[in-house]
Amino acid sequence: MAILIEFLTGSGLAIFFHWVLHSPEVAYTVFGIGILLSLATYFLREEMEHTREKLSERYYQAHEITFSIAQIADSECQAKAQEIVAGAKKTIDLLQHGYIPMDESEFYLEGARLSDHAIRQIKAVDPMIHGWGTRGAHHNFYQANLRARERGITLTRIFVVGRDELADIEVQTVLLAHKRDGIEIRLAYRDELPAPSDISGRSTISSFHFAIYDDQTATEVYDKPGKYFGQKTAQPAEVAKYLYMYDLIEHGSHPIVLENDRIVPASDALSQTV
Repeated sequence: MAILIEFLTGSGLAIFFHWVLHSPEVAYTVFGIGILLSLATYFLREEMEHTREKLSERYYQAHEITFSIAQIADSECQAKAQEIVAGAKKTIDLLQHGYIPMDESEFYLEGARLSDHAIRQIKAVDPMIHGWGTRGAHHNFYQANLRARERGITLTRIFVVGRDELADIEVQTVLLAHKRDGIEIRLAYRDELPAPSDISGRSTISSFHFAIYDDQTATEVYDKPGKYFGQKTAQPAEVAKYLYMYDLIEHGSHPIVLENDRIVPASDALSQTV
């Protein structure tokens, strides 16, 4: 309708100049300019309408969750929806910082994959927990560690233990298995671990349960149970924080020796010899 009105207006002016003012040249000029203006405004309106539709679609997509939550009438359901959104925001925040959260199966599968693709070295810090290496996913992850070791990859694991745990048979079994499999192990006592304040720039509280692959990728188990078991990052700035943390823990850790078929800290064996 707007285009029709513009066309009729331009045509009317052209007729006026041609019949009333007897100026054909001006009439043709006015008519031509009117046609061009009609086309220009037509394309401009089409582009504006197309842009409006795209903006409306994107606006709806960006606020789709908000609109959906607003339509929830039940107060209890509304509260649950807000809880879900809050959890999603935390996950998105992790992703924005370069961390990929994973459940337990995904975590150990990713650890096995990174072990199989390691080129130089693997550095790990693990708390000595009950049943270490006996669960299926964890056992397969350890087998990937052994495959990496067979390829000549340097693998160092610092076990975090309590001072009275070394006498436990299960702990000794795990340590002896690592020693037998050619994995370099060190011991870090829990009361000698660096305080969280010493780990500058960390975005999360350290669980002292992480691994670094070729100084390029790091995985960490969360210190508190939740929806996700752990996380992975390949961001250089974030991996550097794990490397710094590892250096702190390694500096305060103890090398081990085999004494009477038992793993003991080298410092303890030396003191007994003296």
